[in-house]
Amino acid sequence: MATILRDLSYRYQWLYDGISRVAAISVGGEARFRQLALQGLTIHSDTHVLDLCCGSGQATQFLVKYSQNVTGLDASPLSLQRARQNVPEATYVEAFAEKMPFLDAQFDVVHTSAALHEMQPVQLREIIQEVYRVLKPGGVFTVVDFHPPTNPIFWPGLALFFWLFETETAWKLLKTDLNALLTEIGFQVSQPVLYAGGSLQVIQAKK
Repeated sequence: MATILRDLSYRYQWLYDGISRVAAISVGGEARFRQLALQGLTIHSDTHVLDLCCGSGQATQFLVKYSQNVTGLDASPLSLQRARQNVPEATYVEAFAEKMPFLDAQFDVVHTSAALHEMQPVQLREIIQEVYRVLKPGGVFTVVDFHPPTNPIFWPGLALFFWLFETETAWKLLKTDLNALLTEIGFQVSQPVLYAGGSLQVIQAKK
């Protein structure tokens, strides 16, 4: 069940952006947060990149600095309308992440930032299977999302954030071993890199 603040944050972009900036302080600011998953990746101007669940283009604006072939996908018409205004350099597609209208092996990189925690477990598996399908052999799936804090000091802040802005799916993600799920579907996965007292994980999985 969504909270009132969650609904308001999606209705008003200024509120969503403000929340994002505050939440990103723990990793050094929003600009750094949006580029965490891109560290170590080689992205050229002709690299085909999919920004999965792109929202209003918060991460897309950084991806277009690396590649001229960036596609943003989201199921929300309102978010895509904002994304087109915010980052017109990208191409946008309205669709569900678990049923992407793309050819097999179409992308070199698939990126998603703070989106998988909004998915139910069955939906999450379907999305990862779809990502595997649309990635080229050797392509990389980059993920930034929540993780159970390894530093107990970060638990109260994460719990408060979830209570104010998230749903039960965020709690379910904390109980999900994303590495194991990605490996089961066929990815080669390196150990997650943790930030913000372990409350944030960055995974790069190779097809």
